[in-house]
Amino acid sequence: MVHNSDFTIMLTVLPFLKHRYLMFHFAVITYSSFIVFTGWESQNKYKIVNTMGQLVYFATEDSDLCTRQCCGNLRGFNMPVIDTVGQEVMLFERPFSCTSAGCYCCYSCLQEMKIYAPRGQLIGSVHEHFDFCTPTYSVFDAMEQEVFKITGDTCAIACCGNDVNFMVLSSATGETVGRIQKQWTGMVREVFTDADNFSVTFPMDLDVKMKGVLLGALFLIDFVYFERNN
Repeated sequence: MVHNSDFTIMLTVLPFLKHRYLMFHFAVITYSSFIVFTGWESQNKYKIVNTMGQLVYFATEDSDLCTRQCCGNLRGFNMPVIDTVGQEVMLFERPFSCTSAGCYCCYSCLQEMKIYAPRGQLIGSVHEHFDFCTPTYSVFDAMEQEVFKITGDTCAIACCGNDVNFMVLSSATGETVGRIQKQWTGMVREVFTDADNFSVTFPMDLDVKMKGVLLGALFLIDFVYFERNN
């Protein structure tokens, strides 16, 4: 029996996150040849399925046209996560930062994502660290205590049939406890579309709130490294 009221709420709101493995699959379903040839960027839309391929959540980027065209993958946005009956279960909030994956002239240039569940209740955040070679992030809980570090491949680019891995490490022990992976989807999809496949794994007994925060980390990593700027 769960006695913590907040945790009970989270299990009710995010029932599918009780499972150990989720396959995070997304595609820009509004993608068309018009976008390919003109560079006009549409809102990203995502499907989240479990390891058995069952659809559990939808997510849609909430941003305006001007922001998407002018700011590219640096753009700020809100992204509600909706279950299959239309209930909002999480909200990802990414503020605009002036640069990513290259120049870090000040702390405010580093990337971050805040995760709420439900809307208005912060459950954690993800913050980028400066590093010339290796993608590095810290994952914090609602009390701003670092729970995980995420380190990516030195060359965070999907190419030549290779997957790109971002390892999730325990801040307390340094042990690898999970992984976020950008999966190679074939030359045509990688070159000509924004459609990608990701997966995320985490420990079975991980607090459900931190599972939600790791999903937010996956979204942030996608925008920083794999969102094409047309």
